[in-house]
Amino acid sequence: MESQSKTDKNSNSNPSGNKNKSNAQSASQNGKPARRRYSARGRKHYNKNWHRPDTSRFKTSFKKISVVIPLYDEEESLQILVNEIKKVFNSMVMQYEVFLIDDGSTDNSLKILKEITRNDRRFKYISFRKNYGKSAALQVGFKQVTGDVVITMDADLQDDPKEIPNLLKKLDEGFDLCSGWKKNRNDPFIKKISSKFFNFATRIITGIKIHDFNCGLKAYKKEVVENIDVHGELHRYVPVLAKWQGFTITEIPVKHYPRRYGKTKYGISRFFKGFIDLLTVTFSTRYIKRPLHFFGFLGALAFVTGIIILGYLSVLWIQGYSLSNRPMLFLGMLLIIVGVQLFAVGLLGEMMVHTSMDEKEYVIKEKS
Repeated sequence: MESQSKTDKNSNSNPSGNKNKSNAQSASQNGKPARRRYSARGRKHYNKNWHRPDTSRFKTSFKKISVVIPLYDEEESLQILVNEIKKVFNSMVMQYEVFLIDDGSTDNSLKILKEITRNDRRFKYISFRKNYGKSAALQVGFKQVTGDVVITMDADLQDDPKEIPNLLKKLDEGFDLCSGWKKNRNDPFIKKISSKFFNFATRIITGIKIHDFNCGLKAYKKEVVENIDVHGELHRYVPVLAKWQGFTITEIPVKHYPRRYGKTKYGISRFFKGFIDLLTVTFSTRYIKRPLHFFGFLGALAFVTGIIILGYLSVLWIQGYSLSNRPMLFLGMLLIIVGVQLFAVGLLGEMMVHTSMDEKEYVIKEKS
């Protein structure tokens, strides 16, 4: 009786321990591995740590991301790029959409795009009948997006989709546009040199202190793409267009890989187009609303130079020198005439601007 009461006392003091122990012993005696039992609290902790994705590594205030990818003859790269984008966004656990803009490809790119969009409705494509250029592809993509943030990147696998979270973090800091900087660039020598030249010239002329204006990997808040017009070949200078509208610009170094498939779509003509585009973007951003400042300055410079030349020749004529055989006489007269004409063009431009301006010309940041 005494031993039995001790046994009952011990069993009452630790009922769960003896029960688990007896279950383990009975299972081992039957030749089966012991099953580990969890309490309700233990099962909840187990599920929380192992069956839910870990989202603590990346947090953003944006609810949906739109990706715009222009492409031309990239059939070998498309499926690899799509898989990498899916991996990135699956790790971020957020809503996204991807617009693949086929700029008149002549290979099997369109066929692959149809297959991609058929298997995943988050991916959509737009195909042009002919090659219109990267600026046209971007502009059409910008009109389709529905996300809070727009990411642009190239389809040649040289841009790394894993840089997307880093771009989003800069926008969360308060910037409106974050541009990638291909600090360690994997391109041919000629392309590197021409790019450095244009980036340097653009920094000097526009006053925007970033290193890589033409990097395809960029992140924009949606209001940026709603208020810029990317036409012609101005995709190289999107940061300039955005800065002119009053948006804040920054950049971060991004990984840049060598081209794996195909060949570059830019030849020697890119050098000359880039120079013309720089003049275009400079005029359109600085003087499109005040043309007299541009034409008036050139006209005044020519007019004053002509006056100085004719003044010098007048002194020589008073001293008795003949002016009939002096080409400078005609140069001075030509500069005065050109100066007056440029000034007149500037006045006409000012009149056209002031008669066509309305409230839509201004980008409003906040309104009460």
